[in-house]
Amino acid sequence: MQLTNRSKLVSNKEQSFAERLYLPAVLKGMATTISHLFKKRPTIMYPEQKREYAPVYRGQHVLKRDENGAERCTSCGMCAVACPAEAITMESAERKKGEEGMYREEKYAKTYEINMLRCIFCGLCEEACPKEAIFLTDRQVPTEFERDDFIYGKDKLVETIDNRVDVTKRQTPEVLAFKKIPGLKHNELHKEKLNKGKH
Repeated sequence: MQLTNRSKLVSNKEQSFAERLYLPAVLKGMATTISHLFKKRPTIMYPEQKREYAPVYRGQHVLKRDENGAERCTSCGMCAVACPAEAITMESAERKKGEEGMYREEKYAKTYEINMLRCIFCGLCEEACPKEAIFLTDRQVPTEFERDDFIYGKDKLVETIDNRVDVTKRQTPEVLAFKKIPGLKHNELHKEKLNKGKH
């Protein structure tokens, strides 16, 4: 049974001596390779050169502090629940007397860990956080040789007071619009002002 009317002419031409040595094919391949020596390199020589990241790039996490330097995280667990890779674990503790400047509210994260080998950098943790405590930054996660070194605790995640991390590009338009409502301050600790802003 014939499927098409097309036919292909098959050549039984004898190969020359040079063709049997594959010299033309080898020389043609070498010419292609040598031509790349004179082209612009597409490789970025990291870390001496760094590629410009997109504004939506999601890199290493940061646990933010408030304007007074206290940790924002209240260990509510919303980020851990939202994480599809189950990379976040934490342990809660009650704030003691005299620690008001260290922790924003009565409950805080005694331990907070992110397994960077499991994290898929989806950004759902920062969307789920009601206190704007966790954000993904434009920093790269450094390479390590041991698996345990990829489990980041508060020592690597919490920003230092003298070296704040700018996360304004990561804040959603809805949150920024919410902050502009007169009489209502986002994450305000005083309930009187919260109730006042609703009227």
